[in-house]
Amino acid sequence: MRILPISDWLTTYSGQDFRDDLFAGIITAILLVPQGIAYAILAGLPPQLGLYASILPPVLYALLGTSRTLSVGPVSIAAIMIAVALTAPEVSALGNPVQSALILSAESGLILLLMALMRMGGLVNFISHPVLAGFTSGAALLIMASQIPQLAGLKSPSCGIDVACYNEYFSGVTINATVFISTGALALLLFFGKPITSVLKKLHVKPSLITAISKCGPLLTVVLATTAVSYFNLSGQLIAVVGSVPSGFPELGIGFLSESLPQNTWERARLLLPDAAFIALIAYVESVAIAKVTANLRGEKISPNQELIALGAANIAAAVSGGMPVAGGFSRTMVNFSAGARTQMAMLIAASILGLAVIFFSPWFANIPKSALAAIILVAIFRLVRIKHIIHTWRYDRGDGMAELATLLGVLILGIEEGITLGIILTIGSHLRKTSHPHIAVVGRIPDTEHFRNIKRHSVETWHHLLLVRIDESITFANISYIEDYLGAELRRQPNTKHVVLIFTSVSDIDTTALEALEQFNHSLQAAGKTLNISEAKGPVMDKLEKTDFLAQLKPGKVFFRTEDAVKELGYMA
Repeated sequence: MRILPISDWLTTYSGQDFRDDLFAGIITAILLVPQGIAYAILAGLPPQLGLYASILPPVLYALLGTSRTLSVGPVSIAAIMIAVALTAPEVSALGNPVQSALILSAESGLILLLMALMRMGGLVNFISHPVLAGFTSGAALLIMASQIPQLAGLKSPSCGIDVACYNEYFSGVTINATVFISTGALALLLFFGKPITSVLKKLHVKPSLITAISKCGPLLTVVLATTAVSYFNLSGQLIAVVGSVPSGFPELGIGFLSESLPQNTWERARLLLPDAAFIALIAYVESVAIAKVTANLRGEKISPNQELIALGAANIAAAVSGGMPVAGGFSRTMVNFSAGARTQMAMLIAASILGLAVIFFSPWFANIPKSALAAIILVAIFRLVRIKHIIHTWRYDRGDGMAELATLLGVLILGIEEGITLGIILTIGSHLRKTSHPHIAVVGRIPDTEHFRNIKRHSVETWHHLLLVRIDESITFANISYIEDYLGAELRRQPNTKHVVLIFTSVSDIDTTALEALEQFNHSLQAAGKTLNISEAKGPVMDKLEKTDFLAQLKPGKVFFRTEDAVKELGYMA
């Protein structure tokens, strides 16, 4: 594990790499301002917390991370989780949401660093892709629903499940200045998606330039909407705007710990700890998944445990620099990658540009309409809703499909933490069920070959007194009862069987419980005048069996190197 992975690419850095990174950094910086402000507002925080989280955290990740193109900063999924945490009654009663957000950043960072210390980088494998997809779709739907009032210029409804309340609520929507701004913003953002890309491709514009132009949509939307608000003097009562954004940077440090009484701070930290753990977990899983996508496209490697260190340090940096929790962002990363970024220098350039914007241009952000930011969020996360993916997963594996659907519904009905917990439980339950019901097949020999296949799938030759059974799973306490029941049923179906051969091609382990059950099964066969035999056992399995007296107990049964050898010896012995 390298302490500073930046040395992996810095030592071979070239002038061409810098030119590519400079272009990608500028393009990515275009997204940072509108997204940083939008995601901070989505989380219920002042806009500067999103901007601050886009400056120092990417720098720390650039020094410590193993992905050369991952863009770290505020993300939509984390923003909605932060909003849920801050609006919890016991947390909101303490007031000062900014302090709570900074504590969330610090706790998330510390949890990630603790996970790195415990070398829990492999934790990413315990959340299946269907659960993550269901969670992402559910969270995206929640985000979209939360932005509708902003788009329509209405206050958030508090109707619960009262349908009549919603009818009355939406009857108040009128064609006003906010709706006009929202409609124009959505139209412009959609135009800067596939339509402008198709037009530019037909004009044979260079791919890198197409990426640059198509990703200017959010910034252009913000500029035009802000210009319209300022020119027509619409801010205030007519259109909700971002408001004053402080120029410069906050003082670095852990000052949020001294803003109130110590007991209040530590009580707040205690209440926020479960939410911080979930934010850290999701931030890590999402970030590593995104990093692997771009790394695989270039044949690069990602170190999961080093990513824990990098993301932990980035969140600590967010806390000490006045920012909200951060993670790897899918849209920004893909823009950074598509724009030709070669290394993390691109993100260092993007962070530097944003830093200059915060210092010199903060007053320009005051009149940005919140409805335009809501439109940016809506267009950005719409693609994260993947209902077709649930159908595809269900058709392929009903267990995974059920987990994905349950996660989505759980997020929408029960809440974010409860939804993803439900999905994980269902996934583990489905895995345990599959493990406890392994695939077992009675096999026969394909004529004129030495290949043995399932009698239900192929035309094979069999022997009335020889039962060949292939077990396609390690034999453990979880599935030995199922295996015993299966063998018992086959013996009752074929009462003339004299020899049973268990084919261990796919068996990698036999635990103590399973071994005792096999010994009892062998004794019962011998009592009935039958033999138990084994074929094609792997070396590690034989090493374990040779430490016991099981092989001696098999006699007159044998261990065969090949199933063909067992057939030659036993197939014609009545």
